[in-house]
Amino acid sequence: MIGWKQVKERLEMLGYDLKAADLQAAGFCAEKVCCSIKNKTHLADIPKGLEYIAVDMAVGEFLQFKKTFAPGDLTGFDLDYAVKQIQEGDTNIVFAAGEGSLTAEQRLDRLISHFLTYGQKEFMHYRRLQW
Repeated sequence: MIGWKQVKERLEMLGYDLKAADLQAAGFCAEKVCCSIKNKTHLADIPKGLEYIAVDMAVGEFLQFKKTFAPGDLTGFDLDYAVKQIQEGDTNIVFAAGEGSLTAEQRLDRLISHFLTYGQKEFMHYRRLQW
């Protein structure tokens, strides 16, 4: 089971320091993602192999929450540090500054989208049939 601590650690890797006021939101996002994965896989617990995906999805949920309700908190968030390039199959996304003409908000939107959707194909490896 993931919680706010894993979300905090992952956000710190991306250059965002979680504040004490953010802990409740981070915990809610982690719980929301856990419930979503359990519903999609029909499992009682999240398998170890899906925990890193759950953490990234919770980070995406948290960043979406902050962008919607407290965008000023993300002004110091360094998008250049977060991701340089992601390639999955035929899809190639570059987030770093100076690449194309994306604004900071567009880069943040793409980063959030990546966190919310990356790895969902792996759910099928753990999915149980439900009668």
